[in-house]
Amino acid sequence: MTTSGEQTETPRNDASVAMRRALPDDMLARGKCPFDPPPGLLARRGHGSMQRLDLANGSTVWLATGLDECREVMGDPRFSADRIRFPDAGSLTAAEVEQIAATVRDGRATPRTDTPRTDGTFIFMDPPEHTRLRRLLSGQFTTRRMRALESHIREIAVQHIEAMKAAGTEADLVPAYALPIPSQVICELLGVDYADRTQFQHRSATVLNTTVPDAERTTAAIELYTFLQELITAKRATPGDDILSGLIRDAEPPLTDAQLVDLSMLVLGAGHETTANMLALSTFALLENPEQLAALRADPSLLDSAIEELLRYLTIIQLGLTRVATEDLTIAGVDITAGSTVLIAAPEANRDPRHWADPDRLDVTRPRTPHLAFGHGVHQCMGQQLARVEMKVGLHELLTRLPDLRLAVPAEEVPLRNEMVIYGVHSLPVAWS
Repeated sequence: MTTSGEQTETPRNDASVAMRRALPDDMLARGKCPFDPPPGLLARRGHGSMQRLDLANGSTVWLATGLDECREVMGDPRFSADRIRFPDAGSLTAAEVEQIAATVRDGRATPRTDTPRTDGTFIFMDPPEHTRLRRLLSGQFTTRRMRALESHIREIAVQHIEAMKAAGTEADLVPAYALPIPSQVICELLGVDYADRTQFQHRSATVLNTTVPDAERTTAAIELYTFLQELITAKRATPGDDILSGLIRDAEPPLTDAQLVDLSMLVLGAGHETTANMLALSTFALLENPEQLAALRADPSLLDSAIEELLRYLTIIQLGLTRVATEDLTIAGVDITAGSTVLIAAPEANRDPRHWADPDRLDVTRPRTPHLAFGHGVHQCMGQQLARVEMKVGLHELLTRLPDLRLAVPAEEVPLRNEMVIYGVHSLPVAWS
């Protein structure tokens, strides 16, 4: 894609989509319980924390299913997240994987290593490029901004609950509540007019949908990039007190338009897709576990630990996160050769029986322990505290102001986001008296 005359080669979400498409079907769609990992992943439990997995494109990856092993892979700099210089097996044939692996093993540069990265998609970068861009963005998430948000998020939540009640006794919780809260917050933080939210919500959802034809996904990506390019042009002319204006003002050397577009896309996508799906799916899980919902209502002080438990139990980042070994190494007694792809099975790692008793049970009283819902290592989610505040406020206000909230349809009729990189529900019909 070309922006402002600069050619960028950006994997964006293509790497995750390609990996999802290459996975066996039983590793994707959820089974009888919509909150458990897919059946193909559950069937591998007990067969080792590092397992070989054959992909539909003929390639093979290492599937990391243990919490310790996933954390080791994600925290070891010898594993690369750079999908331009080190493509993973999801987008390559077995022969292409071996060719790249051979160049890595021989100490030669891979075919894509010589060109400097000029994009801003730092989640698919390694240090030092990743370090600079992440530091610039994290510097905009100031303490002042975060402290001012909780009361504002509560105002937004209450406003939408009152609107739901005024409209009747039923609603689809996704568009009426779960999506607007994080969308409005991230729009205000980034400096996007909330009236333009449909400009990025629909298009970002299309980009993240693994079943959408590539041509349609490309069109959506181009439209989204055009929208963000126009926003950047406006911010350069008239800066405000927002993250995007801060990135334009504070970066030294200055960020290019291409980098700013990529950073904006990451913030917008991560800022509304993940939290919106966690809010809706968490509500669904609590309604389907009435004893846990009753415990939370009886003791609101459990909310912080309940949020950590929901993050662990639900793990909405599905299979698709990968790392590529840049040298030969050993994980959990398994030899991983240079150039090999390791696929992080976060939904299963967050149910590792070595770390949690009865891991397939939702327990809002469970003591808080480390999990992988926000990743690990240098790529750990920098917006996790904001997500926690949005979940805490969103769930508290919903459960307090609608004490008899219930599903309006049978649980099996709730449409699941099996085809999306980020798991959740497409809609959640609810009712109250």
